[in-house]
Amino acid sequence: MTTRPASLTPEFLDSLVKRVPGSTGNTWKLTEVYTGDLLVELPQSSESDIVQACADARAAQEIWGSWSVKKRLGVMKKFHRLVIDNQMLITDLIQAESGKNRRMAFEESCDIPMGASHYIKRAPKLLKDRKHAGPVPFLSYSTEVRRPKGVVAIIAPWNFPFATGVSDTIPALIAGNAVVLKPDNKTALSPLFGIQLLEEAGIPAGLVQVICGEGPDVGGPMLANSNYVMFTGSTATGRVIGELAGKNLIGCCLELGGKNPMLVLEDANVDEAVHAALFGGFGNSGQICMHVERLYIHDSIYDEFRDKFVAETQKLNVSAAYDFLPDMGSLVSVDHKDRVVSHVEDAKAKGAKVLTGGNARPDLGPAFFEPTILEGVTKDMLAGSTETFGPVVGLYRFATEDEGIALANDTDYGLNASVWSKDLDHAKDVARRIDSGNVNINDILATAYASKGTPSGGLKNSGVGARHGDQGLLKYTDAQNIGVLKKQIMGPQGKQTYDAYAKQTQTSLKLMRKTRLR
Repeated sequence: MTTRPASLTPEFLDSLVKRVPGSTGNTWKLTEVYTGDLLVELPQSSESDIVQACADARAAQEIWGSWSVKKRLGVMKKFHRLVIDNQMLITDLIQAESGKNRRMAFEESCDIPMGASHYIKRAPKLLKDRKHAGPVPFLSYSTEVRRPKGVVAIIAPWNFPFATGVSDTIPALIAGNAVVLKPDNKTALSPLFGIQLLEEAGIPAGLVQVICGEGPDVGGPMLANSNYVMFTGSTATGRVIGELAGKNLIGCCLELGGKNPMLVLEDANVDEAVHAALFGGFGNSGQICMHVERLYIHDSIYDEFRDKFVAETQKLNVSAAYDFLPDMGSLVSVDHKDRVVSHVEDAKAKGAKVLTGGNARPDLGPAFFEPTILEGVTKDMLAGSTETFGPVVGLYRFATEDEGIALANDTDYGLNASVWSKDLDHAKDVARRIDSGNVNINDILATAYASKGTPSGGLKNSGVGARHGDQGLLKYTDAQNIGVLKKQIMGPQGKQTYDAYAKQTQTSLKLMRKTRLR
């Protein structure tokens, strides 16, 4: 029997959900995934609750936005320490609400101090006023001023509730904004605790608001009262969010779905590729936006890869435990488990072969499903064309490199991909031909995603915009242009005719290009 951590007392959990406004009295039963037992009744926010939350956040933003960047970063430095000091409690919360294994929950908690540390270092330069040349050399200049947008709406998914909800909040706050955060009902506890730690670190009261509810009920009023939206989730919902953002004339960043390929070239190290595929396919029970669902293996090494991959998959420890022993935990809910089952059953009915797995495991917990490897998956199957988002992968052969690249690109998605080869220069050439916002060489996803200095986003139906990198902070700002003219010299001077002024201007333009002044 799974024993819940002693840290997750009813009193502690109740203190977290008291942060959520819920004037209607309606609640969501937030359960422990491993057992299905009730953890807490989560308040559901009404439209008036959301409007008030946005107004309170906006009022607090006037204080926070007036602080210097240095003062705001002082809060973030303290927050960084608090997250590390409370990392095991955060890991407990993530596990209980999401059902993932402890290794993955701990690694999720690491994303926050990594992202905060990057922007603590980078923000002073990015948010500093920048002086640019004006239209008239020496007599004019312009200053680029970065202003906070105001209230940023952040809609976080259930698969990485702490990492996405809180890590997206950090650059928005550093830029001087307030945040209204909507976590998924199933996984609201860890982001709520993250906001508590931000308040302990010293953000003004009310600067970050947390609202809860079903998307269709919450999205409209939330975006109508915000100045920008960051959304992570499905492509279908992302289209709705994009439409709402356009209707309200606010900017948006959308990280959406993927059907990510792993391309194993002829000269790849098979053992390393197999080891990585275990995490790529089954890490977080396959519930990672950047995880692998399509594995393309060169013909010459296909049989070796397949046999080793199946054998290693069958050794995985799949179980419910609050320790670091399991390799894989549960899916997030029974509903999601049923969706994964439907993809596997559809594939089997249409001729795919199950090499290992393929079954739900109610003996382990209500939402457990075995790590599953399929062969013979085709695009007319659900598992061959749409995102399964579970521990299910398909194996495919390819004969030539061009064929492998074409197969990898044969999807409407473009979030993440990986290329495996001993020749790194050649692998980089192949990576440039793959239609994906992130491409990892000899790694599944961590190298690209954890490189906080480089933007990370999707192509095609996998998203708009990016998190991380300079763009991940600057997107939460508006650029104000303050132009200064030292002397009134634009236009004809004195009795000068416009014909003479035009010729003078042409000469000046040629001279500026020649001297590179403009």
